Amino acid sequence: MSVLLLRLAGPMQSWGDSSRFARRTTRREPTKSGIVGLIASALGRTREDPVDDLAQLELAVRVEQPGQLMRDFQTERPLQGKPMPLSNRYYLADACFLAALGGSDELLRRIEAALRLPRRPLYLGRRSCPADMPLCLGIDSDADDVRAVLSVAPWAASEHYKARHSGVASLEVVADARDGELCESWADYPLTFSASGRRYACRPVVRLRVPNPDADASDAGEPIEDAPRSRGGVPVPEHDPLGWME
Repeated sequence: MSVLLLRLAGPMQSWGDSSRFARRTTRREPTKSGIVGLIASALGRTREDPVDDLAQLELAVRVEQPGQLMRDFQTERPLQGKPMPLSNRYYLADACFLAALGGSDELLRRIEAALRLPRRPLYLGRRSCPADMPLCLGIDSDADDVRAVLSVAPWAASEHYKARHSGVASLEVVADARDGELCESWADYPLTFSASGRRYACRPVVRLRVPNPDADASDAGEPIEDAPRSRGGVPVPEHDPLGWME
């Protein structure tokens, strides 16, 4: 297996997996359906073309810079007829992520070539969100674990963000869950992007933390080594919303 590393950054991003009607939400991290759509667009595939080979790639995303959640209130009124419903659309502003895709070397090299010379525009979740450059950070042909690649990849946040957060000792990773891992379910596994009806399946996802390779040891907080480890990173502690009552 090889691993392709992508940098997902731009003025705005929107990664929805449950948007309905007048409320268009976004997740705080990129979805698999959004990344597969980005790659399919670069390859020049139509909505009717299959995406099974892309969806089967193993995915892990590291949060470099979480950005700010932004709400865009929209209204529209035609010259004739009834006005359109008011809508609220949510975006991530000034966010940055590293996405590691694991799969066959041949497929990843075709994807990398397409992303460097795309046949269609590239956008981060929605067409109004163009991707910043550089997008491709290269392929590691010797790697066999997407999580391991993210544990050593340089911190890709902006210099301004790094200067203000030099004490960040670890970074969050959202990855395809493996057997036996405590996970959550995201409805973002693309089955088809067909115009006649897009369909998605649920994907088991696990949240981990990995050491920040660029952390300033003199400013960093509690060492990440003090937390219990599992293969590929440190699990994020489970949150109990009623814990304050104890």
